[in-house]
Amino acid sequence: MSNIKLTHYSKASGCGCKIAPSVLKTLLKTDLVFNDPHLLVGNANADDAAVYALNENELLISTTDFFMPIVDSAFDFGKVAACNALSDVYAMGGKPYMAIAILGWPTQQLPPELAAQVLDGARTVCHQAGISLAGGHSIESTEPFFGLAVTGGMPKAHLKQNHTLHVGDILYLSKPLGTGILSTALKRGALSSSYYEALLTTMCTLNDLGFELGALPYITAMTDVTGFGLVGHALEMIGTKPLNIHIKKTQVPFLPHVAHYQNQFIYPDNTTRNFSHYEAQTEGMIDLDFMLYCDPQTSGGLLFSVSETYVPTFEAWCIQNKKTVHAIGRVVENEIGEKGKVIFL
Repeated sequence: MSNIKLTHYSKASGCGCKIAPSVLKTLLKTDLVFNDPHLLVGNANADDAAVYALNENELLISTTDFFMPIVDSAFDFGKVAACNALSDVYAMGGKPYMAIAILGWPTQQLPPELAAQVLDGARTVCHQAGISLAGGHSIESTEPFFGLAVTGGMPKAHLKQNHTLHVGDILYLSKPLGTGILSTALKRGALSSSYYEALLTTMCTLNDLGFELGALPYITAMTDVTGFGLVGHALEMIGTKPLNIHIKKTQVPFLPHVAHYQNQFIYPDNTTRNFSHYEAQTEGMIDLDFMLYCDPQTSGGLLFSVSETYVPTFEAWCIQNKKTVHAIGRVVENEIGEKGKVIFL
């Protein structure tokens, strides 16, 4: 089984499997709305998870995420998928309580023992997060896919959303970009083992920092960077507000050797779909920049904003708690009053 390469059994990989933004917009359009006063966060603002008020002080978080293999190892695939799904809870400022598995497996093509390894990879990550993989559901499918449905919670005061930033806020990113490019190189057999280790390390790093950030009142907004790339998720943070986000290219972190594969035009199909959808709301991307900033991330980092007044306080907190994050930009007013933009400097 060690010779079986899971990425050969699927058309797309990881969060590159996501439906294109323009198609998703059509898919979610509906006139059937149920107004539940206890549902504090639904899908109105493309946030990372649904949030339900249990009472005046306690919130319940619910989310699900699954995709096709992004790595060839079954065990590592389970780890990456679990980290990616758990991230949605952390991105709301919450803490996961338990998870259940979602598995599709072509049992006529791939042995069930491989699927067991996927589940064990997910169990390993769940245990790191301090929770159980408590059950799940599996189906026969033409391509393998795996993910989790995660339940979590938090105090109401710790809730973070993706669209609540303000003028002057400083934008931070907690992980380097480039997982889409490197995973595509892997799928094509062009990724060296040393670069693979860097890719796997970042994708298997829990975003549990988000739970700690939830307790900091000066964190004004938060999300994670996944299938829509840095540009797409930054624009989700702007929403309909007359705001722009200025991002300094030199301050955005990338995985090692991403530029090497970028120059060979190795990138996921969803990169161009992201670029086509978001191009009108961006400025400053030139030449091959779109491959980097529209790159669909799998288990990407947290993207969050800090109130400008509290930046020294926050950076002191990071040093004290040994947290590594990268200040990549600033929120500014869109004086024209038109739809907000992401502007690369």
